[in-house]
Amino acid sequence: MKIGLIVAMQSEFDLIVKIMEQPKVENIGKLTFSSGIIGDKQIVLMKSGIGKVNAAIACVEMIKNFGPNCIINTGLAGGIDRNLSVMDVVLGQDVVYHDVWCGDGNDYGQVQGLPHFYKADDELLKKAQKISSDVKILSGLITTGDKFIDDSKYLNDIKEKFPQGIAADMESAAIAQTCYLYDIPFLAIRIISDTPGIENHYQQYLDFWNKAPEKSLEIIKQLIA
Repeated sequence: MKIGLIVAMQSEFDLIVKIMEQPKVENIGKLTFSSGIIGDKQIVLMKSGIGKVNAAIACVEMIKNFGPNCIINTGLAGGIDRNLSVMDVVLGQDVVYHDVWCGDGNDYGQVQGLPHFYKADDELLKKAQKISSDVKILSGLITTGDKFIDDSKYLNDIKEKFPQGIAADMESAAIAQTCYLYDIPFLAIRIISDTPGIENHYQQYLDFWNKAPEKSLEIIKQLIA
């Protein structure tokens, strides 16, 4: 079985490469991939870059060049639910765009002609829900858009449109849409790095990197196993 892992940032990529056996890093165009082994699984890891377009292009290139059996998108997300704290983990039971509107006849967040919500692969989700950790792990709706959410007004707008939303990121829905179109099982698993709307929000995001690496790696290793 070959598992595709997509992350957005170099820091996330570097963390996972450290736990790969026999990593082979290669560039395809401007995209960076690393093939290797974690446990008894073949892994293809890639850094997509931030945002929906980068994520979708990267996902297509992974599918075409490496043929993974499933794709997991991991990384950071902002917590948009009061029950979430920094370091909690969110499994994307569903993902949706929070910044898409195609006009009358479509739901807000729906790309016309495609599903409103993209559902996680049932088997991947069930396996992820069995992860044992001392951090809280929740399944729910992840919202995606090309905006780092740093003000309460925009956060409130997302919550008004998607009251069930628990996290926000900048890639998950684009990768989910691509996997839907290519019939590839998909799951988004995100660690909460910040909680938008609070005072000193950006500093909270920066501080996260002092605490997160070991916890992040432990969860990824369990999920792959």
